[in-house]
Amino acid sequence: MSESLYETLGVSKSASSDEIKKAYRRLARKYHPDINKEPGAEEKFKEINAAYEILSDDKKRSQYDMYGDSMFGGQNFHDFASGYSNSVNLDEILKNIFNGGGFSGSRFSSGFNFGGDDFGFSGANFDTNAKIKIPFEVSVLGGEHKINYGGDSIKIKIPAGINENEKLRIKGKGRNSNGDLILAVSIEESDEYERDGDDLIKDVLIPLKTMMFGGKVSVSTFKKDVNIKINENTKTGSKIRLKGYGVQNRKSGIFGDLYLRVRVGLPDINELDEEFIKILKEKLPE
Repeated sequence: MSESLYETLGVSKSASSDEIKKAYRRLARKYHPDINKEPGAEEKFKEINAAYEILSDDKKRSQYDMYGDSMFGGQNFHDFASGYSNSVNLDEILKNIFNGGGFSGSRFSSGFNFGGDDFGFSGANFDTNAKIKIPFEVSVLGGEHKINYGGDSIKIKIPAGINENEKLRIKGKGRNSNGDLILAVSIEESDEYERDGDDLIKDVLIPLKTMMFGGKVSVSTFKKDVNIKINENTKTGSKIRLKGYGVQNRKSGIFGDLYLRVRVGLPDINELDEEFIKILKEKLPE
């Protein structure tokens, strides 16, 4: 009896579950289509996934050890896998084999028949996709973030400067713990900041007196509080650039800038002296 599934993973028939899992993960990383662009790598990746789907399940492995390649119509596993295209999920094929499609009572069928249709063969995908929303501050500064998934609380590390719709891969948290959890990241809006690529924009209220006669004001940023100079006769909507106070680019490591968009902070008329109000009404230009 050929041990084609074991040969596919490069392990012996007596290999432990841990040895099989270790071999699978090593080969899956090596032949994953996103990493390995060589001809045949994708088909090899599918074979590896299919072999692991069987050998990682005690019941399926026991059946395979008992019946061998007769489960694949007498072909070895490589030839069986190569004889199919890419249109049907492996789960359906294995379900037919192990849940009655290849057996008749206690007697194993020598063939594997799908009723004459041209079914495809695709590798088992153990990865799971999900979406998360993270606070704006975490997207800028990075840090640990806790999510609830599948009834479990999972702590994940968010890299500083992550972008909207960027994906994070959480190793070993996919389907049946054999794949990864792929998280598509959405970023909550901020009441204080806007983001434009690696740059940040923040509105800052400046007292009317400072806008008219100039002065200094303190402004909080993600890095630290800074004192900024306001020139005399500054117009509302003017921007002040703080170089390097923006978001760190994940590829280059360079920080973007923070643009402070100044807005005039008008005083409460009810808190002003009556004589002063009178003068304002008389002297302020139209």
